[in-house]
Amino acid sequence: MKETKVGIIGATGYVGVELIRILSMHPYVRLTHLVSQSFVGKLFSDVYPSFRGVCDLPLSGAKPEEVAADCDFVITALPHGVSSKVVPVLLGCGVKVIDHSGDFRYRTLAPYEESYGLTHPCPELLAEAVYGLPELYRDKLSTARLAANPGCYPTCSILGLAPLLFRKVISSRGIIVDAVSGYSGAGRKADLAYSFCESAESFKAYGVSFHRHTTEIEQEYSYLAGENVRISFTPHLAPMKRGMFATIYADLLPESLGLSAEELQGMYASYYSSDPFVRILPVNGLPETRNVTYSNFIDISVFKDSRTGKVKVLSAQDNLGKGAAAQAVQTLNAMQGYPEGAGLSNLCGCI
Repeated sequence: MKETKVGIIGATGYVGVELIRILSMHPYVRLTHLVSQSFVGKLFSDVYPSFRGVCDLPLSGAKPEEVAADCDFVITALPHGVSSKVVPVLLGCGVKVIDHSGDFRYRTLAPYEESYGLTHPCPELLAEAVYGLPELYRDKLSTARLAANPGCYPTCSILGLAPLLFRKVISSRGIIVDAVSGYSGAGRKADLAYSFCESAESFKAYGVSFHRHTTEIEQEYSYLAGENVRISFTPHLAPMKRGMFATIYADLLPESLGLSAEELQGMYASYYSSDPFVRILPVNGLPETRNVTYSNFIDISVFKDSRTGKVKVLSAQDNLGKGAAAQAVQTLNAMQGYPEGAGLSNLCGCI
């Protein structure tokens, strides 16, 4: 396999660190450029001493053109509104890009500007960018030069309900998604609300009236269902460093009320039969965040509530793994023609 030279812009945030942890073990990747405006001049291993002897690359404040000069591929882990200015420059230099912001996740401009409150500087790229969810867009990613890595909440929510929407056994109305994230989802920043004394031993909701990931989930649910879908989405924070858990409620259509729990589970197993990182649990199996931490796996189970005619889907992933960095590596593999599990298959959950 041909080696891919990879640069990371935003290398010292939680997503950047996770990318470096995984790519340092990737058999076909060589890290060549790490950008971090906060730690210019330091070695990556100075900032994260656990990487001594693993990744001792210097951190620079290089411009996108300088990064692209010695890379085949660049992964950006930048805030929304910033990526949309950097990514066009990188593409213009002839490198492939995976972007972690929300700037290129939407097919149309209106939901992006509504959700993020920004004017997009390069809306023409929305039509080109491929949503970086290999389970849904593997073929498109194989020829893409720009992939938009999904949000962590959308990944957990979309993969959790995709088989039922695609098979049209549930109503597209009244879908409820309650999802919980670890605090690393808020990023690596000093903020009173995320300090230990403010967050330990406390569980709370936020973004209750509206969260920007709602429209991202709705976009993909609508694609799967073949009709416009609106959902009720509520995010929460739990006192753990990393991990994500979603509970999804939907109404079975009248003609689907006779389906058994075993038949529903069989639909999931069939739908994801070619997807190595989606693990469908046995009937009555219960996902746990500890079983997917530090991995690219998402564990899913489906339950039928015969009394109410609803299905309840449970999904668990690592918000920094399948919800961010590990999924980006899976997408890189798809874009570069590598085996999908390259650099990922040996990652497993830790208690």
